[in-house]
Amino acid sequence: MSFTIMIRAGPARFASRLPELTKSSFRSAAPIRAFHQSARPSNFFTSRTTVASTLLRSTPKNAFAQSSKRYMQQSAAPAVDSGSTMRRLLTGGAIFGGTLIAINAVFNRETREDGGMPAFERAYLNSTFLHTGLGIGIIGLTARQMIQTGFVYRLMVTNPWVVAIGGLALSFGTMLGTRAVDPDNYVPKYALWTAFNATQAAFVAPLLAFAPGALIARAGLYTVAMMGSISFVGATAKQEKYMYIGGPLLAGAAIVAVSGLAPLVIPATAARTLAFTENIWLYGGLAVFGGFTLYDVQKILYHSRLAEQGIIKKDPVNESISLELDFLNIFIRMVQILMMQQNRRK
Repeated sequence: MSFTIMIRAGPARFASRLPELTKSSFRSAAPIRAFHQSARPSNFFTSRTTVASTLLRSTPKNAFAQSSKRYMQQSAAPAVDSGSTMRRLLTGGAIFGGTLIAINAVFNRETREDGGMPAFERAYLNSTFLHTGLGIGIIGLTARQMIQTGFVYRLMVTNPWVVAIGGLALSFGTMLGTRAVDPDNYVPKYALWTAFNATQAAFVAPLLAFAPGALIARAGLYTVAMMGSISFVGATAKQEKYMYIGGPLLAGAAIVAVSGLAPLVIPATAARTLAFTENIWLYGGLAVFGGFTLYDVQKILYHSRLAEQGIIKKDPVNESISLELDFLNIFIRMVQILMMQQNRRK
């Protein structure tokens, strides 16, 4: 069990890449990690530089008018295109619907034979999804606050190995502590769960600090579409149909984790090898953690049946941790893939 938790603590593995991310913030973008290239050039001095050059080349009478006009043109906010917004919403809905239909057609040909999901399973699954959404919300708000207060930048300029090892220790400690506390002890249970989400926010915040907001929104939309469709398949499939894939998924997660650590041991001159390991980390990770989503949903339903029989206690907080890790692993890879595509277009 402990080995499974260590392998699946996906956002915690992001800490092993903090040394590279720290270096990339002070020099040109690295050739391998795409999110290293996401820092946008600052436009802070654009208007002042324009004013200075205009004053040098123009007469005093026209300098102020020209610089003011140019300043106003640069600072004017772009108009919101309602047609573009509607188009994006329709595109997002089409992505979600298409993904749902495709995955359901491939993996869900045999549905449940017990007349559908019982009320107690539905209630337990809804409670787990509610806690998952709350946890992701805590992670997002905490990461945003870390970026705005400058905590992320102070974190990156300190010793990255100390930060990585300390962050991993806090992540594992709070996760194991949350799982160990009895669900009837609400205060320590939710306190440790909140601390666990805060540690995940610290791992995700450096990536979000360099990614554009529109790209983050797209990655979040794609992640929700992927996880939502896979969760629907897991909820409507036959009971325990996909419980057997836990072992193969664990082996796949180990391979993905090793590929993520490859840049630390493989020299930078081996560009093809690094590119291959990068593809394993990105696309192999999407497949593995998509499979973990399917497995976790069926495991939640299985635990709900055990809880209904009185064998175990209902614990949606513990169940939500697995789905949160699946979401963060898929989301991080979605952000990196979109940033790679954006950099290729430049």
